[in-house]
Amino acid sequence: MANVLSTGAGALIAFQRALATVSHNVANVATEGYSRQRVDLATRNPTDMGYGYVGNGVQVADVRRVADQLATSRLLDTGGELSRLQQLSALASRVDSLMSDSATGLSGVWSNFFDATTGLSSNASSSAAREEVLSDANALANRFKQLSGQLDSLDNEVNSGLRSAAEEVNRLGAEIARLNGEISSNPNHVSNDLLDQRDRLVSELVGFTGGTAVAQGDGSLNVFTAGGQAMVVGNTSAKLTTVTDPYRPERLQLALDANGQQIQLNQTSLGGKIGGLMDFRSDVLDPAQAELGRIAVGLAETFNQQHRAGMDLNGQMGTDFFSLPAPKVNGHSGNTGTGTLTASVGDLSKLDGQNVLLKFDGTAWSATRADTGASIPLTGTGTAADPLVVNGVALVVGGAPASGDRFLLQPTAAAAGGIGVAIDDPSRIAAATPVKAQADLDNVGTGKVSGIKVTDAANADLLTPADIEFIDATQYTVNGSGPFTYTPGQPINANGWSLTLDGVPAAGDHFAVGRTGAGSSDNGNALKLSNLDDAKALNNGTVSLNNALGGLTTKVGSAARQADYAAEAQQILHDQAQSARDAISGVNIDEEAANMIRFQQAYQAAAQVISTADSMFQSLISAVSR
Repeated sequence: MANVLSTGAGALIAFQRALATVSHNVANVATEGYSRQRVDLATRNPTDMGYGYVGNGVQVADVRRVADQLATSRLLDTGGELSRLQQLSALASRVDSLMSDSATGLSGVWSNFFDATTGLSSNASSSAAREEVLSDANALANRFKQLSGQLDSLDNEVNSGLRSAAEEVNRLGAEIARLNGEISSNPNHVSNDLLDQRDRLVSELVGFTGGTAVAQGDGSLNVFTAGGQAMVVGNTSAKLTTVTDPYRPERLQLALDANGQQIQLNQTSLGGKIGGLMDFRSDVLDPAQAELGRIAVGLAETFNQQHRAGMDLNGQMGTDFFSLPAPKVNGHSGNTGTGTLTASVGDLSKLDGQNVLLKFDGTAWSATRADTGASIPLTGTGTAADPLVVNGVALVVGGAPASGDRFLLQPTAAAAGGIGVAIDDPSRIAAATPVKAQADLDNVGTGKVSGIKVTDAANADLLTPADIEFIDATQYTVNGSGPFTYTPGQPINANGWSLTLDGVPAAGDHFAVGRTGAGSSDNGNALKLSNLDDAKALNNGTVSLNNALGGLTTKVGSAARQADYAAEAQQILHDQAQSARDAISGVNIDEEAANMIRFQQAYQAAAQVISTADSMFQSLISAVSR
């Protein structure tokens, strides 16, 4: 009878624990990261009665957490990569919106400016047309500055994102290390909910850094970043800190403090949201800013060069139309010498906007790409007479650089934010060709001036009057110098100008070349200015400014779309990994309901056993008491 009572009581307790576990599962059906639990029942040790063994009922052997390490690891892998791609896609899409939207992009104001120069070429003496050119030029320069400012703001957002992410990573890492200590101190008696809590924290940490977790024999989890850096080892966590870029103090980078050492991390060391921020900065933001600056440099250099070859309404040679900052060169914070580098654009056609690292070994300079480390051809010695030349940029060395000193050249990164209009007086727009030519009225040949253009605006004799006299149909002199051979159809060149004739000049014919003068309505230079957007000034003379502008918009849009497509594909992989994990560890309400009914019935049956035992005991008491 006592055996029956003990068996019933044990069963009652066991099924009560089973019902409690089912209730716990149902209560956490919507809890993120929860792994369902299952009660494992086992028979008690039987009693040897001499004639055989008599069973003693049931007991709870274990309350087990249903989880699969492979499914969890796959979920971590896909989750970290998804966080990286979503972060990259979100930020790249913002740059795409800036560049492609008509309200914020360059295309509209760019077209307006060149339309205005075309209007000026139709009426070069018009004050209204000149005012419009200046107004649209200022609007274009301001748009460059606005876009550059927006990109700088995104760079600051990356800094803020890295700073806040580092704080969150450190908090999560410390908490995981603490839980590792609790779990490893008694690995055989660990709360299942504590394991779920740790898995959730690991998932959040990997969402910031990428990577995975590796289980240890004592039950602890070691967490590594996507690049293999250890973030948590046992009950010790590394500390992620922000440090200033040694070349660009306005920009933050990440470093890992571990075992008293600081390890600077590059973009390959981290995945997750932090990796997305770093990838965006290096793969989208920096190239966009560099190309935007290259277009600004291309516009300013080509327009200024042509503008200097014209004459304004005051009868003066044109000056720079746009102002532009020099390429940026920053020394490494660890440099020990006093050397400086002063940069200027030397060859626009070779300017590619790539950041370049320059290093001095004590005797010579070398150049490598900042992003890949690939070697770049470098010529010159660094003097003013023989500057260093790399990718179309000329650099003059000042001071005394020490061996090992390094410098970062950013050829175009600051150009868009610094471009401006250098003139504010409409009359100073050099719309006219500075020299004009005409045939003498007494000429007897059929030669007529078909065109004159400036070939060297810096020539000191450009505006000096010149008289071209033909000795015969194939020879001529210029101000008495010569004779020079004349080939029909070929230009006559002198003093920085080039003259073309139609017809056939005769002996004694004269052609006069002289200064255009103030107040001219000549539109020769305005015509050239209006067509500069189609001038193939970039990429060794193969790409026009218009093509470069379109290429920038296309490149940014393509990067944004690729990041978006990759994020969508990774979302599918992550959803599949989540489904695989949920199929193993997730709570199934139907299954739990069936278990609840089954355990409830078993509980009631156990209660009936106890009731039967009680009736037997009461019957025995009654029989004895008679």
